[in-house]
Amino acid sequence: MLNISKALFLLVGLQFAGHLLVKAQSSRENLVHVDIAGLRNDKGQVLCALFSSAIDFPKRADQALAQVRSGISHGHAVCEFPGISSGTYAVSVFHDENSNGKLDANFMGIPREGVGASNNAKGHFGPPKFADAAFQFLGGRRDMEITIVYL
Repeated sequence: MLNISKALFLLVGLQFAGHLLVKAQSSRENLVHVDIAGLRNDKGQVLCALFSSAIDFPKRADQALAQVRSGISHGHAVCEFPGISSGTYAVSVFHDENSNGKLDANFMGIPREGVGASNNAKGHFGPPKFADAAFQFLGGRRDMEITIVYL
């Protein structure tokens, strides 16, 4: 009788461990990984925002679906957005050189710090449009590179 209860306990334990492994794998698999290149120095940080609609893109990062801060090393940074569902998204990034948490601009509104967006979308007389920066995410892992531009 003791061997049956040990076997039953082991079986339940293995099922639970398997469930946790599958759950951990599925959350790891849905990941948007962003490499940021072109940073002119290693000062400050890079702030990244993931948007799921054109509303507030790219100016209102506080309204984004997710936000990530990244350190800078050798002119390079990485932002990761884990646990993302399938859908259409756009990423905006900026080099917060003075670590004040906001994009500094001159009196005309032109950024003094480096900026970028997914698809390396560029704006014309303003920030890029969501439609130009948008990408389809079908699940799994999505790798992209954004090159920072200093205006």
